[in-house]
Amino acid sequence: MSTPALTPTGRVILGMIALGRQTGYDIKQFVDKSTRHFWAASYGQIYPELRRLEDAGLITGQSEPTGGRARTVYELTDAGRAALGDWLEPEPDAIFEVRDESMLKLFFSDLGTSEQRIRNIRAMREAHEQTLAQLCSLEAKSEGHLHEGPGLTLELGIGLHRGIVEWCAATERRLAEEPPDAG
Repeated sequence: MSTPALTPTGRVILGMIALGRQTGYDIKQFVDKSTRHFWAASYGQIYPELRRLEDAGLITGQSEPTGGRARTVYELTDAGRAALGDWLEPEPDAIFEVRDESMLKLFFSDLGTSEQRIRNIRAMREAHEQTLAQLCSLEAKSEGHLHEGPGLTLELGIGLHRGIVEWCAATERRLAEEPPDAG
């Protein structure tokens, strides 16, 4: 039997359930504290995907209301564990994709003024400084108690954002020293 194709949100959900997040609410809360820095998922994506994964036989849900609230607790099936394991295998032609509007503005910055370019780079630096501060705060709060995968991902995120902040600061200084555009 072939494994159903996993959507990006399906991958997040299977991984979160494997890590012990068992309800849609738990998954969303943990996404907001962890993967949202590089892979977000909304309630509007999570709940339909939970139903799809259950229909595909990759997870099973059990109704466990608490305090008068409806609540479904999910666990991986053997097929779900296999699908997650298959997805975790490296792909020979993996595609790296970044969707960052500030980088898109930088790409088209020849169409604007040098002042706009500098302001956009400054805004990019400030956004990455904010993310870097959030990641460093997560690192401090974890006190070294993260599983290895999340810990390595946090380390990579800190290095990535620190590098972008440094590039933006150096580029902003260099561009500020250049003569302004004539028009």
